[in-house]
Amino acid sequence: MAETPRFGTSGLRGQARDLAGQPARRYVVAFLTHLRARGLVGPGEVFIGRDLRESSPALAADCAAAIAAAGLVPVDCGTLPTPALALHAMAAGAPATMVTGSHIPADRNGLKFYTPLGEITKEDEAGIGAVLDAAEIAGMAVPADASAASGDRYRQRYRHFLPPGALDGWRIGVFEHSTVARDLLVSLLTRAGATVVRLGRAEAFVAVDTEAFSDPVFAPLRPWLAQYRLDAIVSADGDGDRPLLVDGDGNFVRGDALGLLTALFLKADTVVTPITSNSAIEATGSFRAVIRTRVGSPYVIAGMAEAPAGDFRKVVGFEANGGVLLGSEAMVNGRPLGPLPTRDAVLPLLSVLGMAARDKVSVAELVRRLKLRAAQSGRLADVPTEKGAALAARLAGDADFAAVFLAPAGPVAALSTIDGPRFTLANGEIVHYRPSGNAPELRCYVEAATDERAGELLRWGLAAAAEAVR
Repeated sequence: MAETPRFGTSGLRGQARDLAGQPARRYVVAFLTHLRARGLVGPGEVFIGRDLRESSPALAADCAAAIAAAGLVPVDCGTLPTPALALHAMAAGAPATMVTGSHIPADRNGLKFYTPLGEITKEDEAGIGAVLDAAEIAGMAVPADASAASGDRYRQRYRHFLPPGALDGWRIGVFEHSTVARDLLVSLLTRAGATVVRLGRAEAFVAVDTEAFSDPVFAPLRPWLAQYRLDAIVSADGDGDRPLLVDGDGNFVRGDALGLLTALFLKADTVVTPITSNSAIEATGSFRAVIRTRVGSPYVIAGMAEAPAGDFRKVVGFEANGGVLLGSEAMVNGRPLGPLPTRDAVLPLLSVLGMAARDKVSVAELVRRLKLRAAQSGRLADVPTEKGAALAARLAGDADFAAVFLAPAGPVAALSTIDGPRFTLANGEIVHYRPSGNAPELRCYVEAATDERAGELLRWGLAAAAEAVR
């Protein structure tokens, strides 16, 4: 049965076979029609990028055909990180479409849309849906080639982020798998002085979820640390907008810790982050404001726009997956770093490694200094969206049901429904369920006093949810 593609937390997603051809073309034409109505596109170029999925080249060709059918000029930027495409398009004042399913399984894919001002909003998603129609979009187009220039702009953005020699003496593994950021990470880390070991390069696409640390794909990482005497291992998801960092002790560094350290490194005064990020961020006392949002980069972007104004306004947004959005200019290594309000994996990886090297401590010690609560997350795969949503709705709306459901974990003290039911228990522990908006899975987030207890709580949370939805 065909599955209708739909917008989730970041972009349009669906089965690749159901997105290919006319569905992809219609969405691109609807995107451009919506931009015309907003006065954000004229007769000019539209940039196209893609990840390394098997289905991505054909979908990129669909995008090119749709752009030409809309009377605009398709420009092929090749395979590159999503933030690289966004940066290049914004610099040119042009729209862009990224063909990527990010971290979701290889048989799925998606489209991310960018206006000349940056990532589309939830209002834009609604506007695209309002002008989507069933008209056939025929034809083919041979796009202009801008693959070298688009990738180089992003490389130059970070070429001087860390001074030469900043990582002298560090041995860093790059888990390459099939992320489009792999060669860039190797280049930037080598330039900063690190000895880089390239690991696990794959020719076929590998779905890497940077929040699901227990996934089998990560099994080789800890043995690699010892085998190659590494101080850290870095990586990113398929389209390079979500980072992965494993410290020298073999600990996966959670994305919210990466985001928080990046905000500290960039001397931010305001942080914008979803409700799933660690509840202790406010307790650090390091920021003038901490703004909490729903999960998804469009919500973080909206939150950054609402950040308090000021002469020295420095706004950093980040998600619990570690993707960092720079909402204002920052000064790094004596150079200005312009805003880039879309998720970026390179910025947090360079920031955290640079901070650890500057302070002459390990990444593990840097994270320990934050004194964050132990937090873990996991997912139930192959859970139909409607079943996950139904469980979340019942937990949020039926206090008696929730009390019985949560009883094995403890009495409920408080409930937040910013994005799925997030329960604070009487002992301060947290259990949070959130159905995915773009994949058949149900996520569970927990916090506790220790890693051991967080692990116990997560195992219970996933098992309880599995019993309820299957």
